[in-house]
Parts: sequence; C-alpha cells; structure tokens
Amino acid sequence: MATQQQIQHFFDTEFTDSNIVIESIGQRQSTIRRIVTERDLRPGGTVSGPFMMALIDASLYATIFSELGLVVSAVTTNLNINFLNKPSSELDVIAVCTLIKLGTKHVVGEVTLYSDGKREPIAHAVGTYSIPKM
Repeated sequence: MATQQQIQHFFDTEFTDSNIVIESIGQRQSTIRRIVTERDLRPGGTVSGPFMMALIDASLYATIFSELGLVVSAVTTNLNINFLNKPSSELDVIAVCTLIKLGTKHVVGEVTLYSDGKREPIAHAVGTYSIPKM
C-alpha cells in the first residue's frame, strides 16, 4: 500500500502540471481535488471534458495505489463517463472514488465529480484498470 504522501509525491513529480491534490485516502476510496485554471475551460466558459476525464483517471490510479502500492504500470482498459450537470468554472473539481472490485488482474472503480461545495454531481464514471503481473 502507498500512503497519501507517497501518492501525492508521485503525482507532483510525474504529472508536474496536473494541479491534483490528494485530499484523503481510505480503504478502497479517495477524494481528490483538481484546481481549475483558465486553460481548463472550453468555449462557453465551462470546465472541459478532457479535464474531467483526466481527473477521473487520476483518482482511479491514486486509489489503486493506496491498495496495491505504486503500481505505475497499471493501465486504464475502460472508462465510461456520463456528464450530468454543468460544472462551475470558478470552483475546483472534486473526485470521489470507490473501488468496486479489487482483483489480481483487474480493478473496477466508480468516480463521481462535483464542483467544490456543490451537492449535485457534474459527472459519474466507471473505469477498469489492468494490473500487470508483479
């Protein structure tokens, strides 16, 4: 298992411009914040889909690390996302991730995104990661 500090250090060094902050890591779950900047907005002034998809992917990656250690060769094999509500362009985006299945070959998790401080989700996703032989 990797600690919250180890996972944060990994993101800070490997994805230096990601603006990802690990807020909490628990048993099969995590909460991650991504700071929204001007470059993350699409025409119309809303947070872009690629920004949200990257946060979902990162939250799955981080939560897997918390359970299996820094398995950096784990890869996304499926990601299904539903965009639900328009995110605020002025608020950070929060990802709440829960692992549904933690197997030896595959991990499945779900992620719900929120604009910081808002109750209504802006997106929901289910993703699968392939875990390499160790």
